[in-house]
Amino acid sequence: MSSIKDFIELFNDVWKQGIFGINASEIIIGFVIFLFFYVLRRLFARFIIGRLNKIVLKSKTSIDDTVVEVIEGPLKFLPVVIGFFVASSYVELSSNIQNFIDLINRTLITIFIFWLLHQLTVPFAFLVKSFEEKLTTALVDWTLKGLKIIIIVLGIVAILELWGIKVGPVIAGLGLFGVAVALGAQDLFKNLISGIMILMERRFKIGDVINIKGEAEGTVEQIGFRSTLIREFNSNVVTVPNFKFAEQSVVNHSRRIHRRIRWIVGLEYRTSVDQLKNIRNNVKKFIDEDENFANDGSSYYKSSFVRIENFSDSSIDMLVECFTKNSNWSNFIEIKEKLAIRIKEIVEKENAGFAFPSQSIYVESFSNNNSEILKKNK
Repeated sequence: MSSIKDFIELFNDVWKQGIFGINASEIIIGFVIFLFFYVLRRLFARFIIGRLNKIVLKSKTSIDDTVVEVIEGPLKFLPVVIGFFVASSYVELSSNIQNFIDLINRTLITIFIFWLLHQLTVPFAFLVKSFEEKLTTALVDWTLKGLKIIIIVLGIVAILELWGIKVGPVIAGLGLFGVAVALGAQDLFKNLISGIMILMERRFKIGDVINIKGEAEGTVEQIGFRSTLIREFNSNVVTVPNFKFAEQSVVNHSRRIHRRIRWIVGLEYRTSVDQLKNIRNNVKKFIDEDENFANDGSSYYKSSFVRIENFSDSSIDMLVECFTKNSNWSNFIEIKEKLAIRIKEIVEKENAGFAFPSQSIYVESFSNNNSEILKKNK
């Protein structure tokens, strides 16, 4: 019996001493408290989100709906922070351990604050994107990504400061390291600077059709920090380093006002002067009266020209040059087809024909005297 009594006393002593001098019952109760808050985190978040949803439904804007949607993650984390604080407050700790627990509490609160700020950048994007007309979509995306990175960096710095890690010497060391890296990563920084210049100068934006001589021609899908993705017309994706845009000329087809049609129509030499004039006048009239062409004459790009231009080897060349109002490719080829059919109808109506490359051979007949001379020479 004495051994059992000794065991019970030893067990009670160990129970009271617990871990690091903390009573085991306090540890268990503290753990139960934390577990209780952890289990309630989903119910807490749903309750708060439900209440907020009822409030935001009364508003007409979509920003507050997005705010409620993005803060759900931090709201689920908040009961964990509160639960750890309540559980640690219940347990009696020594001064050294209490200081350590206080640091953990401050760290959890800091994580919650910066996580909430990080999530709130999403509804903030609605405000920033209102400047897309003045800025570019890619620049707005870069701004939002940069803001998120800044918040994350500040959060890490704040946590390091809490734990007594001085950030200044670390940054100085990283600065020296950065110089060494920069010397070996010149292309990376060259691409980064070129990418910033692309966005600031608004040379092109996502969705534009561009042509980089010797590189690619197609639609811009993404403007990154290092490179730009271009989807070619054959559906291939080409990755072009950003510095290429600083070294080469870029043709932005999406910024043109009109599309140009420029044809040389070859007519047969047997076409009379009257037929040439009628064909020219009728083609010019069709272009001037059709609403698909820019014809106000206020600039070169809004004028049309139909003139007899040249006498070629096999044809009389008529220049047809005009500009379509619509720059869309599918509409453009439809208008071209319409114009081509109309020109053929006009030429056929005038009983004229289109010339094609040909050669005429003229054979002269010899007289009898010339034939006798040829026989003697033979």
